[in-house]
Amino acid sequence: MPKPLLGVIFHPAFPPEHLISYAQRAEAAGFDQIWLWEDCFWAGALTSAAIILTSTQRIKVGIGIMPATVRNPLFAAMEITTLARLFPDRFIAGFGHGVDTWMKQIGAAPKSSMKALEETVTAIRALLRGEEVTFAGEQVHLDKVRMNLTVPEVPPLFIGAMREKTLQLAGRAGDGTILTEMSSPAYVRWAREHIATGMAQAARADNHLVVFVQAKIGKDARDAVRRVLAPHFEWANVHLQALGIADEAATLLREQGPLEAAKRMPEAWLDELSVSGTPEQAEASIARLAEAGADSVILQPLDGDPACLDEYIAALHI
Repeated sequence: MPKPLLGVIFHPAFPPEHLISYAQRAEAAGFDQIWLWEDCFWAGALTSAAIILTSTQRIKVGIGIMPATVRNPLFAAMEITTLARLFPDRFIAGFGHGVDTWMKQIGAAPKSSMKALEETVTAIRALLRGEEVTFAGEQVHLDKVRMNLTVPEVPPLFIGAMREKTLQLAGRAGDGTILTEMSSPAYVRWAREHIATGMAQAARADNHLVVFVQAKIGKDARDAVRRVLAPHFEWANVHLQALGIADEAATLLREQGPLEAAKRMPEAWLDELSVSGTPEQAEASIARLAEAGADSVILQPLDGDPACLDEYIAALHI
């Protein structure tokens, strides 16, 4: 079984003043990728990506994800073109639905998030290819639009997905798929099936699967992860169904509340839903995700825990 690419997230809660040193330490340690989020109300992801690329030599930089409805396809293509020309094969642009409440809050909620996402990614790829694009969609409206500046090779466009329809869209329209935290090996296998369905619809041969995973290594790591995972049971039903624990987790959270549910969470759930504990436990969890179909495993610091990167570097064989 090939070893997965290993990456780390620069959590939006981290001060942007730490971005350069964090990225340089991650690269020096041997990480393959560093990922950013374009979460509302935090630092800008595209500017952060440019700073990392300028400050490092090798590590790839991904944005997972940019909400499709807040970026005009032409202007997204312009930004991607700049980074792709200056840093060939080092930038990954990821697009997704965005958090529904945030999209409504900022006036960017589409009529159909599925159509908005597919139209946006399709239009951006055509523009990056240098095509003249006329598009009259539900979300995207372009009239004879063409880039004057193009890229020698079109960079990959990834799609963040969680449920069946978006996973199939990612297979149909994306070069890769990004799975959010709470992705167990069982969920990864389930997601792979739906991605494959979408790939078949569009006769696409490749789709690189990126899996974000809550990660904490060292003393008391498992207790810390428990406290983070338990509240997520409220929204991660699709992940928990794939693992076969959805009803049990919902009952535990409803009857005990998040604090007590965290204490009572079975150890086996931690093995499936996180990379946590001793170095050996962490390595084993990464290996299980890779075996299930993850091409890249991306370690997510707990709620912006600044100690996590040093723990990863010290504990893992990168």
